[in-house]
Formats: sequence, structure tokens, C-alpha cells
Amino acid sequence: MLKHNLIRILWCKLHIRYIHKSASLPETKSKELEIAKIRNIGILAHIDAGKTTTTERMLFYSGLIRSMGEVHHGNTVTDYMEQERQRGITITSAAVTFNWKNHRFNLIDTPGHIDFTMQVEQTLHILDGAIVVLDGSAGVEAQTLTVSRQADRYNIPRIVYVNKMDRADADFDMCLQSIESKLNVETLATQIPVKTAGVLEDIVDVITMEKLMFDEKCQGMNMTRRKITENDDGKLWEIASEKRRALTDKLSGLDDKLADIIIEQESLEDVTAQALAESLRNVTISRRGVPVMLGSSYKNVGVQPLMDNVILYLPSPGNLKKLSSYRHFGDSLAARVFKIVHDKHKGPVTFFRIYSGSMKKGQKLYNVTRQQSEQCTYLYIACANDYEEVTEVSYGNIAAVAGLKNTVTGDLVTISANIANRAKQAMLKENSDHTEDVNNFFASGMKLLDPVFFCSIEPPSLSAQTPLEIALQELQREDPSLRVNNDPETEQIVLAGMGELHIEIIKERIKREYKIDADLGPLQIAYKETIQDAVKDTLITEHKVGNTNHQVTITMSLIPNYQGMGKLLLDRSCPDNSSNIDNIHPRMMNAVKNGVNAALLRGTKLSCPVINVGVKLHWLEVGRGTSDTMVSAAASQCIRKMLKNGHSMLLEPIMRLDIVAPQEYSSSITADLSRRRAEMQQIDQRGNNKASESVISAFVPLSELLGYSTTLRIVSSGNATFSLEFSHHQLMTIGDEEEVIRKSKGF
Repeated sequence: MLKHNLIRILWCKLHIRYIHKSASLPETKSKELEIAKIRNIGILAHIDAGKTTTTERMLFYSGLIRSMGEVHHGNTVTDYMEQERQRGITITSAAVTFNWKNHRFNLIDTPGHIDFTMQVEQTLHILDGAIVVLDGSAGVEAQTLTVSRQADRYNIPRIVYVNKMDRADADFDMCLQSIESKLNVETLATQIPVKTAGVLEDIVDVITMEKLMFDEKCQGMNMTRRKITENDDGKLWEIASEKRRALTDKLSGLDDKLADIIIEQESLEDVTAQALAESLRNVTISRRGVPVMLGSSYKNVGVQPLMDNVILYLPSPGNLKKLSSYRHFGDSLAARVFKIVHDKHKGPVTFFRIYSGSMKKGQKLYNVTRQQSEQCTYLYIACANDYEEVTEVSYGNIAAVAGLKNTVTGDLVTISANIANRAKQAMLKENSDHTEDVNNFFASGMKLLDPVFFCSIEPPSLSAQTPLEIALQELQREDPSLRVNNDPETEQIVLAGMGELHIEIIKERIKREYKIDADLGPLQIAYKETIQDAVKDTLITEHKVGNTNHQVTITMSLIPNYQGMGKLLLDRSCPDNSSNIDNIHPRMMNAVKNGVNAALLRGTKLSCPVINVGVKLHWLEVGRGTSDTMVSAAASQCIRKMLKNGHSMLLEPIMRLDIVAPQEYSSSITADLSRRRAEMQQIDQRGNNKASESVISAFVPLSELLGYSTTLRIVSSGNATFSLEFSHHQLMTIGDEEEVIRKSKGF
């Protein structure tokens, strides 16, 4: 195994050198051509749909690796962490650069498990396009919906690859219907399967009307294309012709240019393959539809056409309007961090997407978000966990930099503060009505998700305290969804994460990578608090510190059912108050906001964060010489007093639970769910009569799902799978609330 991996790494290095050499084209004439040949893409899917297997085939067919690894053998390139290879799942996103048909692919394989959805979120905002991989027997599954909604927020064009079409229960038409009904997008099927006795043999490309045949003897490396004709192929030609007409008709309703061609020719059959491909590209980039193709990555069928279609239909960095904000940096460097990993030898390795200019070895980097400068000492191109040092990485590509100490995920970097300020002023001038959007652009681009589980973590000995804190700092910098803080009441380190598996993986990584056998306390649910009744109060406080009197009079109110934690509103509705409110100094307003935010971080019932509460400031009177700290403390005390008087209530996290199980186990599973306070949503059937499955969807309190994987395994005799996704917070009944408070005493 070691020898095998060393050969793969050596080949990876040689190939990356070739890529870097071939990428350095003359600047004057071929800069636009070079950018047009770049594809920054991600692979998104539900767990076990075949993302990593598909990636492995891409690397093999491109020549980056000499032999294909398998997930079940634990020897794939992108699943390089020990836990990934042992569990057969992707935990962290991995970046790989390779060439295909004179184009440069920067490919990122992302996790499919909901516990690691933050890894997907980190990656999405730097992608230009994405491949959504589906299981041909399951269609759109729970995590597919989640990643699609995430991709929608970033307006990412997508193509869909229906994998595992070699399975007997695979159904391409069902998958098309599933995409349209669940993802609410127009499907544009560019291929159809050719099956014999239910087994996938070949694929027909309906654009070119060619049969694609893959040689099993050479692992699908030799792919041949044969034009299908009415005389030679009969029924297959008729089916393909009908599918082509249907595709052309559907495309004409989405693309005016193609509609004009059809009107001019007065025929759906005479449209050329080039015209269809151009139309598909326009529709895909504008996100009016998604091309759908098929294959079986494990059986080495359909992967090369998939890579061809990435070139044909997904955009290059120069095609996207969403990147126009970076044009204000001109030819100067503008890059954003999307991932950080800790390498044993190189330390923290920071991954950048370069949006303008180029990044050079030895260059000074100015972090716009942190307002700090750091040195780009070592510059690399990445191949999963292997790196090849280079002197320069150009616009549109992915760069990895070692040794940066203060840069974190989401940060924007350039080469100087002056360039950043000029770009910001130009953007503000152009977007004078969207000042907040411009400020957000120059701040961190990350959307942090709230953790749903937390537990205490303790070192095995006092000597391991400092190494444990360093390990947690590094892991938190690498994974923003992991939260680490010290509880002031118990003086314990508290670890918060996205799920049981997430926290379990963190514990294993601390043990394996940092050699610390840390102890984890029992898992606790991350509850929230809110109020039921509106409440208004005035706090008058006076303290003498030395020779200075600190006086604050503050009147505030809390508004229930308000979306947005800590949203501070100014009350100008009363004419008597308007003069007071208008004369508050900005520095004092910041002090009030700090006090409000601090108070809402810890509620009065269980010290949980307070959400869905608005805060209204009616009056503020501050004595001469009063410090900002006293103003913050007064605001905080006033809020806590109102929380006690506003009938504070606990909110529990509700999860969307999706279970796939053989039909004979569905009644036992639903009976078990009814005992867990589940709110059933729907129960669907899929598959044929011989192997039909039930797909059960329900909303279930997270507190009822601790250790659910073991229970489900017992109930279904190991035949069921499930996925969990946070849905919303819900008010608890008084009885359930009292039980939670009783259990939570003493951590």
C-alpha cells in the first residue's frame, strides 16, 4: 500500500509540473484564451452517491494518476485523511488540479455527510460551476437538496450526472422527474442509457447522435464513438431521435437564439450539434436549465463524456457576472480564502481562489478583512494532500500558501492597503445604495452555521492542557463549524459541532494527529431561548470609581417573534424621544450594542443564546465622564432584567430526518418514530415490486435522536440508512422544558 501511494504521489508531482509549465502562456495574446480554458468546479451530492469514485476516474483518465483507487480499499487520492479511508466517507473538501483536453480543471471534492456541510459552504463561494452527482436508483436525496440550496445562494451553474446506472433498479426517467419536482429546475437530458437485460452497456449522446462505447478490458480508457443510423440501429435511432427533438423543443423555449434558428429552418430535426451545444451552454450559465448525463463511475462508463461536458457547458472565470466586483482591483491581486488545512511539515496551508492579478512566491499579502500584512513565503499547486511548489499562480486558479498565521477562511487579500481602499471607494461610488453589501464583500464571505451539539473536553493530564488548546485552535481555524470556548461557570473547555459524527471525528483527529487522548463529556443539545411577551423597562445605575461618577439611565424594550438575534432598533416613533435618540454619540451606540449582544448570548433559563428577539432603545442618558464599559454593562443588565420578566422559554432544535429502508421495515420504523415526538411529513415508495423501498421523512426533536443510528440498525436489521439536517427551532412544552433543565444541571 505504501509503495502504491508513493508511486501515485510521484506521478502527481510530475503531472503538476507539466500543468504549471503548460499554463505559462504569453501574456499579451493568450491571456483571455488561457482564462477561457480554466474550469473551477466542485462535485456535490448526497452521501454514497459516488462523488469520490467519480473524482478518482477523472484523475485517472486525465493522466494525473497511473491507477485508480477505490473508496472501499481506502486508497483514493482525495480521501487522504486516515478517518476518511477507514470510514469510506469524505470528511474534508480536497482540491486537485489536472488537465483534460487542453483545459485546466481545478476540481474540489466535497463531503456528502450533513455533519460536514460547512466544508461545502466554504467551497461554494469560490466555484464557477458544479457537478451534482445522483444515485441512479435514488434520484434527489436529502443532502442533494441541501447542497443545491447552498449552491443557489451563490448562483452556481450546474450539470447533473446520474451515477450508478449499472444497478438493476436504476431508473433514468425517475431521476429526471425527481430533479424537476424536488430541485424545481428544467432538466435537459443530453444522453440516454443503452441497456441489455437491465445491464448498462453503452450510452447514446442525443446531441451528436452517437453511441459511446467503453472498453472494460482497459478500465474504460478506450472510448469509441459510433454514429447511429436508422438502417443500422432501428429502434435505438428512433428513441434517440425523439429524445433529441424533445430536447431541442425544450431548449427553444429557454433560448431565444435557438428559437430563431428553428423558425428559420422550420424544423426541429435539422438543428446542428454545435447550435444545440451553444444553446445548452447559454442556458446552463444563465441557470435556466441543467444538462443531465449518465454513467457508472465504478464500472468506468460515462466519465470522459462528463469531463467533455464540463468544458462544453460550465463557465470559465471570464464568463461570470458575479465576479465583476473584483474588477475594481484592476490587474492587482485579489484572492479569497476558502480552506485551511494543517500539514505536519508545512504547518497551516491556506487555499486561495485568485480573482484578479496573480499570486507570486515571496510576495507581500495584505489581508483586507484583518487589516494585517503577511508574507507569501511558500506557494503551491495542490493535489489533495500533496503539494508542488511553484513561483506564480495566475488569475482564475487555485493557490495554496504555507506559513500564514493570521489569515482565516473567508478573508479577502490583496497586495496593499492602498489598493484595497481604492477598490472599496470605486465599489461604493458604483453601488451607493448598497453600502452594506460592499462592506460585507470586504469582510469575511463565510456564512457560519449554528452548532446543534456540544460537550466538554478535558486533557488527560495537566501537561497536555496547552497542547490540547493548540490542537483545538488549529482544528477550529481549519473547520469554522467547530466552536471552542471556555465555560465561565464550570471552567471547562466546551466543544460544539454539527452532529455526533462531527464531534467523534474531531476526537479521533486529536488522538491520531496530535497524540492527545482527550476525554469528552456527554453530548448536550444546543438549545436556544426566546421570550413570549413584549416587555419594557428602565434601568438607572450610578457607580463611583475613584473620583469619577458613572451614571446611566436607559429605557429599552424586547420584541418577541423578531427574526434576527440582537437586532437593535431606535425608537423615533415618539416625538418626545426623537431628540434624545438623535443626539446619542456613535461611540455610545456601539457601547449599547455591545451590551445588548453580550446579554443575548446567555439567556436566564439555561444560559443558552437568545434568538427571535428584537431590542428597541427608547431613551439613553449618560452622565459626564461615564465610561463606555459602564454603558455596556447597564444595557446588559437591563436586557437580563427584561428576559426574566418576559416569560423566557426554551427552544429545541428540530431536525429533518430522512430514512430509506426496505418496505417490510417501514411500519416498525414509523412506530419507533411516534415514540420520539416525530411529526411525520411523508412516506414514499420507490423501486420495483421485488425490491421496493420506503422513503420516510419526518421532523424530530434532536434530543430524541441521540444514538439513533444504533436503534435504526436494530429495528431494520441493518438494512436502513438515514440522514439528518437541522430544520428550525421550536418552543418546548412546559413538561419537556422542566425535564431538560433538570438533566442539564451540573453540565
